[in-house]
Amino acid sequence: MTLAMSWDEWARHDAVALAGRVRAGEVTAAELAAQAAAGIAALNPTLGAVVEVFEDVVADPLRDGMDADGAFAGVPYLMKDLGPTLAGRLQEMGSHLMRGTRAAADSHLTGRIRKAGLNVIGRSTTPEFGCCSSAENPAMYVTRNPWDVAYTTNGSSAGTAAAVSAGVLPISHATDGGGSIRIPAGATGNIGLKPSRGVFSIAPYASDLTGLVSIQGCHSRTVRDTALFVDQCRGGAPGEFMPYWTTPEPYSELIRRDPGRLRIALSHEWGDYRATPHFVAELERVGKLLEGLGHQVEWALPAVDFRAAFAAQTTCYISNFAQTVNNLIAAKGLDRPPADLVEPINIRIWEAGINTSFTERAQMQAVFNKTSRDFGAFFEDWDIILTPITALPTPRLGTTEYLTISDNPDIYDWFGNLWRNFAYTPLSNLCGIPGISLPLGWQDSGLPLGIQAQARQANDGLLLQLAAQIERAIGGRWNDGRRPGVHVAA
Repeated sequence: MTLAMSWDEWARHDAVALAGRVRAGEVTAAELAAQAAAGIAALNPTLGAVVEVFEDVVADPLRDGMDADGAFAGVPYLMKDLGPTLAGRLQEMGSHLMRGTRAAADSHLTGRIRKAGLNVIGRSTTPEFGCCSSAENPAMYVTRNPWDVAYTTNGSSAGTAAAVSAGVLPISHATDGGGSIRIPAGATGNIGLKPSRGVFSIAPYASDLTGLVSIQGCHSRTVRDTALFVDQCRGGAPGEFMPYWTTPEPYSELIRRDPGRLRIALSHEWGDYRATPHFVAELERVGKLLEGLGHQVEWALPAVDFRAAFAAQTTCYISNFAQTVNNLIAAKGLDRPPADLVEPINIRIWEAGINTSFTERAQMQAVFNKTSRDFGAFFEDWDIILTPITALPTPRLGTTEYLTISDNPDIYDWFGNLWRNFAYTPLSNLCGIPGISLPLGWQDSGLPLGIQAQARQANDGLLLQLAAQIERAIGGRWNDGRRPGVHVAA
């Protein structure tokens, strides 16, 4: 098959650039889809990032209702196999339980994605129900990190992280209930924005108020791609009972200007959790970069009861996931999750959370409220708080203590182990504030290390402005201009 461009040329284009070439008549949406499909065919046996390619959509990008006049003009896109549904397509959520399950309709966000001109050509991998830190059940699939295939991508947006990092496509769908956009972006050298609560809708299945901590988004390799995605896809469905943020100007315009001098706090000591010395050194190095851009950078920490906040977050996770599992098994006429179809930790979550009382949820909500106010007070004095994306190095594949195939009998101990590594991302979900992982650091293993910036609620634009300022300052050379060893242009 003759491709529209060389792989090196392909990898140099972000989504905005590809869309520009389509509009100029230099390439067609079908040719872009064919090139992405060829990249998947070449690398997926190594990476295990893509569950399914929609060959009919690759052949005919208009088949499922993509708007060719949308801003992305037919740029290929993968949907994480979790969250928004695609009419008539499988959604299996990384689970044997859900094998063969087809969606009856598009979600609201799917419609926005199609209207934006993104061509959904397949499904990317996720751990079962998106619940753990790696898409790594050998009975389903194992998703590998393109920088070193002995390591995980982290999760739960695992396949998206691997595909974007490896240059298969420039932008892809991700979701984040506690770091699942930012953590894998950080380990694979992508840009990953978790927007504020009230930006993207998952209607009709759950509003952001119902879901509380989960949010939608994407991985990309340029700030302008992420900004355009948010501009095009944000907003609630008719009748959703919560406010959806609007902005005075599109982020795509805002990011063309540098922000003013920002007050940026560095932090890594979050309650009981600490980053490794190497990660702290990388954080300090990025702090000096930001000082060089004219910003005020100091060590500071929100006055938050971190133990209470993580305990409440654990209650939220256990009770939310228990209800998710319960809804799925009820639809199949089952009264408990079958041990041969659902992974052990997800069964234990169901057992621990299915009878959570309203009183327990009310107590959890009270802690959420107090924590959100404490972060809000902090952001009266600071514009940005900067942390490493994780406290500990990215695990090698086979590190089962983080997986839902773990044999840990104590679900609270299992979650506590997650928090020790993934300490810096979940509380932004609790508070509904935005966070972005930027590929600015390195781990001792040679994997990328994302540096996370968080801001007050609805200040997503400031995070993107700062990211764009950094991008210009480094000449667009995220990851120091390096590419992973497994890459379409390798």
